[in-house]
Amino acid sequence: MPVSPQSYTRIVYAQPTKGLIDVKTFRAEEVPFDLKPGADEVVVRIDYLSLDPAMRLWINDGDNEFNYTAPVQVGQTMRGIGLATVIEAGENSGFSVGDHVSGTVGVTEYNTVKASTLTKIDLSERSQLLDFIGPLGHPGITAYIGLFDIGQIKAGETLVVSGAAGAVGSLVCQLGKDKGAKVYGTVGSAEKCKYLEEDVGVVKALNYKSPTFREDFVREFGKIDVFFDNVGGEILDFALTRLNMHARVVLCGSISSYTSEAVPFKNFSHVFFHRARVEGFSLIDQGHRFADARAYLAEKVAQGALKSKYHILEGIEEVPMAINMLFRGENNGKLVVKIAHD
Repeated sequence: MPVSPQSYTRIVYAQPTKGLIDVKTFRAEEVPFDLKPGADEVVVRIDYLSLDPAMRLWINDGDNEFNYTAPVQVGQTMRGIGLATVIEAGENSGFSVGDHVSGTVGVTEYNTVKASTLTKIDLSERSQLLDFIGPLGHPGITAYIGLFDIGQIKAGETLVVSGAAGAVGSLVCQLGKDKGAKVYGTVGSAEKCKYLEEDVGVVKALNYKSPTFREDFVREFGKIDVFFDNVGGEILDFALTRLNMHARVVLCGSISSYTSEAVPFKNFSHVFFHRARVEGFSLIDQGHRFADARAYLAEKVAQGALKSKYHILEGIEEVPMAINMLFRGENNGKLVVKIAHD
């Protein structure tokens, strides 16, 4: 049975910053353990935290029109999605001590959380705990809804994914391949190109930092039926010039502009000329699709058709500066922090 500590560490949003996170953006606080659940709450021990590009958006100024959810306020514990273990359960929570759960648990070693915001984890024979912040968690659900509901991918179509080696992008590639699409990807290093081609199985991956990237894009990818975009900026603007008639452009993220000014678009007229559809989406609006997505993804994981690569750091103090790794392309797989416990 999990044991309560005498104190625990949490990461608090301390000071707004422009661009990348710096040493003053957050502070670590050690506080006495005095957590008690209400009737519909649980106290959880956080085991793993998912590091996601959206974390940078969550600490944007509250007046920022691009903040799609309420920002974290200075002085609050930083928001974070993770995996946790229930150590005390309220009488009406529906959970038991020892249950594994996933949800928005916060960047902290322990927390009190509304039971209704958590999902109980059922480990099957072919899944591991980390899969619930990978293919069976928010990255997998994002990939499923974006590719199938928004992108409406079909067998034989050409799918190009930007940020293709990331947590969502690599799953989009695998789902598209499983569906019978011709899958291509763009990434930021030769190592990630090799990973996509040899391990994920895309037809071709290109390094967008190459001086011949645009010429290579035209030659290798041809015209696009579905462009699944995690990056935005210049890559998205150029991809618009390569659309097939009635193409679909899925806007999942715009990581290129989270820490710098957005790039002006020059090629949006191609959307009109090719009668294409451009649609952004967020899981905030998609709760009604979660059950179907999880069932489909669980089946694919059991079949061995969906896999994730994890880049694991250790210790809650790693979280603040590790978020920058996502914007520098330094992570090699889904970026996760293991919260060490005695």
